[in-house]
Amino acid sequence: MFNFENFEIKLDTDVIGRNFIYCEEVESTNAELLNEENGIDIDGTVLLAEKQNNGKGRKDRKWYSAKDQNLTFSILLKRKISERKVNLVNFAAALAVSYTLENLFQIRVNLKWPNDVLIGHSKISGILIESTIRGSKINKLVIGIGFNVNQIAFQGSYIIPPTSIRKELNQEVDRERVLSDLLNNFEDLLNRVDENPEGVLNDWKDRCRMLGEKIMIQDENYSKSGIFEDVDEQGFLMLRTDRDTVEKIHFGDVSLR
Repeated sequence: MFNFENFEIKLDTDVIGRNFIYCEEVESTNAELLNEENGIDIDGTVLLAEKQNNGKGRKDRKWYSAKDQNLTFSILLKRKISERKVNLVNFAAALAVSYTLENLFQIRVNLKWPNDVLIGHSKISGILIESTIRGSKINKLVIGIGFNVNQIAFQGSYIIPPTSIRKELNQEVDRERVLSDLLNNFEDLLNRVDENPEGVLNDWKDRCRMLGEKIMIQDENYSKSGIFEDVDEQGFLMLRTDRDTVEKIHFGDVSLR
């Protein structure tokens, strides 16, 4: 059971997580916050569920998480965010996970474009951003985060093998401490997205080991290879192709070639 008092003591934010919703079971934490009929409209709301029946990542891939073992939650942003900065918010979420692993547990991370947090070649966290639009502007931006904390046995098939903090340390850890630290980091990073977006981008690139490597990018409609040359100011991957041209990649699955 999640101990809210222990979590709140360690939470040091102004907005993020101050409205906190705890659920034993939902279909999807992202869907709960995106659903206008639920009336959840407070900026910084965090919804944590012990079990998701339909948790998902990119391309509707299932996200499996053992009940009461991990952190599966979503953050609602109801503030002015330009579409140009949405990918940087995604990077901020990945960095928040990274800072928590580095600062609390001295675990070195490897960030995989666009939204995965790895330890070595194993995945410990995934991020999914979804939004609703009103008129021509973003109405709700929801950041879903799945973070493997204390789970040690994983069932099913995975494109990237999973790991958890407990598997890496061989000891159980305090989920409340992990979540509060992550949200503290995320609020700081959100402020930096506005004040120093280049710094956020550089922090992300410092942890991306694929940068400068030969990669393959695959999507439903194409497959491309080349050098992972850079990430631009909007968070798009810049690929130097085998024809020595540079292409801007908006989405796709990246692997080393």
